[in-house]
Amino acid sequence: MKRLVVALLLLPTAAFAEDRDYCPARPGLGTPACTIAPGRVSVEMGLADWTRDDSPNQREDTILIGDTLMRIGLTDTVEAQLGWTAFGHVRTRDKATGGVDTADRAGDALLGLKVNLHHPDGSGFSAAVQPFVTLPVGRTPVGAGDWGAGVVIPVSFDLGHKLSLQFSPEADAAVDQDGRGRHLAASGTIGLGLAISDSVSGTIEFQEAWDDDPTGRSTQALSSMSLGWMPHDDWQFDVGAVAGLNRDAPDAELYIGISRRL
Repeated sequence: MKRLVVALLLLPTAAFAEDRDYCPARPGLGTPACTIAPGRVSVEMGLADWTRDDSPNQREDTILIGDTLMRIGLTDTVEAQLGWTAFGHVRTRDKATGGVDTADRAGDALLGLKVNLHHPDGSGFSAAVQPFVTLPVGRTPVGAGDWGAGVVIPVSFDLGHKLSLQFSPEADAAVDQDGRGRHLAASGTIGLGLAISDSVSGTIEFQEAWDDDPTGRSTQALSSMSLGWMPHDDWQFDVGAVAGLNRDAPDAELYIGISRRL
C-alpha cells in the first residue's frame, strides 16, 4: 500500500476531457460536499498527526503516520473512497506509578462512496451523501477491533466575498471501546472557510460529537484552525491544529499533510 501511494503521488498528471478545480477532502474536521471529476484520482495523506489526551490518571500521546485517503472519480457526481492508516504509535503514561505502555500498530481500512446531490464542483450551494464502512485490518489501540459504518451529509454555501459556510452532520455505528459490537455515535461540524489568496485558504471549525459507548457516554467539543496552500492546480500542502473545549475531548492535535490529484 505504501509503495502504491508513493507511486501515485509521483505520477505525472494526465489530460482528461472533463475537469474541475481541485477540492481535497483535507484539512479540517469537516467533509467537503464536492466530488472528484470522473477519471481523476486524489491521493490525500496525513504526513504526521499528533494528539495529546490528558486525564487525571494518565496521559496518552498518539502519533499517526501515512493516514491516507484515495478518492476516485467514477461519474460526474460519484466518487469511490479507499482509506488506510499505515502506522500509529500510542504512548500511555500512568501518572500514579510513572509506568509507560507503548503500542505500534497499523490502522483500519475505509471503503466509501460520496454521491453529490447538487453542484459537484462545490460551488454555490452544494450537498452530498457519503456512506462508508471501516474494516478491522489493524489492531487496537490504533485500529478499532471490529467493523464499523456511518454516513456523512456534507453541505456547503458560498457566502460571497471569498467566504463559505460548511456543515457536516454524521451518524455512525461506532465500534465499542472493547472492540466487540457497535453503538450509536453522532457529530456535527460547522466551519467558515476563507480564500485568503488564489493559492491559500483557511478554515475555522467547531465540532460537537456524542458517543453512546456501553462503557460510558461522552460528549466532545472541539475547535479547529487549518490552512491549505495550493502551489499548483493539482497539489496542496496543509497544516492544522485542534483544541479540546471540554473534559471529554482530547487536549490538542497538530497535523501536516499533502494532497495530489492525478
